[in-house]
Amino acid sequence: MNTYRRVIGYLRPYGKWIGLSMVFSLFYSVFSAVSIYLTIPLLETLFAGTPGAGPAPAADAGTSMLPGWAAEARDGISRSFREFIMGGEPQEALLRICLVIVGAFFFKNLFGYLQSNITAYVEQSVVRDLRNRVYRHLHQLPLAFFTNERTGNLISRIINDVNVVNSGISATFYTLIREPLLFLAYLAICLALSWKLTLLAFVVFPLVLLVIAGVGRRVHRESGMVQERIADVTSVLQETIAGVKVVKAFGMEEFENRKFERENRGLFHTAMKITLVRNLASPTTEFLSAVAGGAIIWFGGQQVLAHDAMRASEFLGFLFAMFQLMPPIKELSSVNNRLQEATAAGKRVFEILDTEPSIRNAVNAVKVADFTGAIEFADVSFSYVEGDPVLRSIDLSVRKGEVVALVGPSGSGKSTLVDLIPRFYDPTKGVIRLDGRDLRTLDIASLRGLIGIVTQETILFNDTVRNNIAYGLDDCPPERVVAAARAANAHAFIMDMPLGYETVIGERGVKISGGERQRLSLARAILKNPPILILDEATSALDTESELLVQEAIEHLMAGRTSIVIAHRLSTVQHADRIVVLENGRVVEAGKHQDLLERRDGLYRKLYDMQFRI
Repeated sequence: MNTYRRVIGYLRPYGKWIGLSMVFSLFYSVFSAVSIYLTIPLLETLFAGTPGAGPAPAADAGTSMLPGWAAEARDGISRSFREFIMGGEPQEALLRICLVIVGAFFFKNLFGYLQSNITAYVEQSVVRDLRNRVYRHLHQLPLAFFTNERTGNLISRIINDVNVVNSGISATFYTLIREPLLFLAYLAICLALSWKLTLLAFVVFPLVLLVIAGVGRRVHRESGMVQERIADVTSVLQETIAGVKVVKAFGMEEFENRKFERENRGLFHTAMKITLVRNLASPTTEFLSAVAGGAIIWFGGQQVLAHDAMRASEFLGFLFAMFQLMPPIKELSSVNNRLQEATAAGKRVFEILDTEPSIRNAVNAVKVADFTGAIEFADVSFSYVEGDPVLRSIDLSVRKGEVVALVGPSGSGKSTLVDLIPRFYDPTKGVIRLDGRDLRTLDIASLRGLIGIVTQETILFNDTVRNNIAYGLDDCPPERVVAAARAANAHAFIMDMPLGYETVIGERGVKISGGERQRLSLARAILKNPPILILDEATSALDTESELLVQEAIEHLMAGRTSIVIAHRLSTVQHADRIVVLENGRVVEAGKHQDLLERRDGLYRKLYDMQFRI
């Protein structure tokens, strides 16, 4: 229930709309009841000899349980209503009844339409707000969270699980408001006509409630499994589509087909389990209601035929009202199942919202506008998994305007080291300072605003070239975009595209080559104009021609900036101010290219000899 209360909390901003929905539901219920009650004077007008003819209702038909004043008020209202509806000649009464019935149905459907639209507005607003909240929270979570989560699982929670939560909202503010009001309206008619028959009808309710409770418990157990299965199927889809080139290259289509069919089969079996259980509630409820209906018809028929305690028209009106009670009861019988499903889905959504970001601003975080001194690593160690350090006691200083290259074998900790600078992670030991201030005391957004990052894996979006270069800058002048593209050696190939800067390059830039993607990424960094630049294997995956173009663009980008460069190709870092060599998470060497080459037993010389076959 705690999960459900949290979902309901998202409805607070829409209180006035919910109140209006309840008012419309009330009017809908009243006019629904009036349209049913009018069958009584209609039947009497059609089948009685004279309008209003027939014996008055017996006292025990509906008033024997009421105090005297209430019985008198009830009888007075009934007489006034009958005189208004059935006064005059039968033809006049019939016309009047028909007009009132038409009016009742018109207003019933009008208020039903308004209530449905308002309810839909509230539901979709809550879904929108919840999705926005989850998506915004995802951006506050550190990289470590995404490393441990499957992309398909996160997508499933934001899309599918939030939709299931919406069904719980619908159950609450459509079914749990309108259906009880309808139920009470029809129940009032039944009690007014015969409390004995009404009491008999409700003998079956405890049995119905027991069935609903049992089914609801089972549905809650199975619902969580369904959401997990959907997440598994979504993950397989996402991974296969993202890696379709590898799948085809290795001829693994049939392997992926079998994997998808296995996950889809699991979803099918789990969905069938919950469907079989959920569908049991409605027919069971209807059957038990039919049993009660048979008993009511027999008992009420005895009163009409033998004891003359009710008019036949009143008994038929009672039956109409009683059978109108069945749809609200059936709807209410399914509410518990829908709420259980929504609660199970809500737990998965709130698991994301309840994940506290490990990287966050300090209470009085300081905003930084410029970089003037140095980046300092003081005895910094880091572990992704406790007890398995990736960096060990790093002491390093990068001064403003300096170009520092990080080299070393794969797995030596180079990328992890630079990921600590924009606070993608925090050190497990030691401190990193920017201009003498601990990074953890700085405002994260302003810190990252000082840093430009270009990696081997370029991240581009299914948008135009212009929007990819000017990422996040809605009002960036076109001339600045062009200038950045020229500096990145990208302008020429952009102009060869069908629509130039307005060409859409596809998801992750699949419509252009690797070298072109890298140059667009560099253009984006140039446009940002950051004082600190991080280049992580920016040219390692390129052919010779593309590497030369990208390397030239990198030199333009590095000019006048503090740059930290990671490179496997040592030829690209020979002119760095300083080369730092890492091995097993430690700094083992540092110096200029020529100085490091002179160390015959050094790691840098070993890497250099391996690359150039000396």
